[in-house]
Amino acid sequence: MPRDHRPARCVRVLLAEDQGMTRGALALLLGMEADLEVVAQVGRGDAIVDAALASRPDVALLDIELPGLSGLDAAMRLRDEVPDCRVLILTTFGRPGHLRRAMEAGAAGFLVKDGPVEELAAAIRRVLTGETVVDPALAAAAPSAGPNPLTARERDVLNAAVDGATVADIAERLRLSESTVRTCLSSAIGKTGTRDRREAVRTARGQGWL
Repeated sequence: MPRDHRPARCVRVLLAEDQGMTRGALALLLGMEADLEVVAQVGRGDAIVDAALASRPDVALLDIELPGLSGLDAAMRLRDEVPDCRVLILTTFGRPGHLRRAMEAGAAGFLVKDGPVEELAAAIRRVLTGETVVDPALAAAAPSAGPNPLTARERDVLNAAVDGATVADIAERLRLSESTVRTCLSSAIGKTGTRDRREAVRTARGQGWL
């Protein structure tokens, strides 16, 4: 729709998605809604807060899997640094653990990407009225999922171990002692009921705990 047909005050949207083609297509589709305007696009999680401070969006659409910083961690930072911005988490895989973490991070909504853009546009409008919008199937599954058993430090250590890093590498990266890293890995392996760190990472990701 031509710009001069837009209302005087559009809903300002920030879009964070690491796949450039997907990000561009989504921005184009949302921009066709008369009352929505994509004012910022980023491909990295660690660029979200700076972009939000510069563009002052009403709503931030954040993918979970982003380089630099996850969408869930970015949501927590937005809550503290740009409190007027409402957050909608978008994900390819709907996992109850991710939903729980999103709500803890202060997100106003959690949607799976395979829905039509009209539903996403409607969700943007709804969260601005104070509603919480959650994918229905995921909302039904969440109560039976249970809480995340991993501590924040155990999650950090498992995330740092994803690329096969050694204990020494993880310790240096996270500024922890090697003994603390070993303890966290051992605890995470026990809590996930797995045999080693690779299985622990795989299981924790599958449950949405990372």
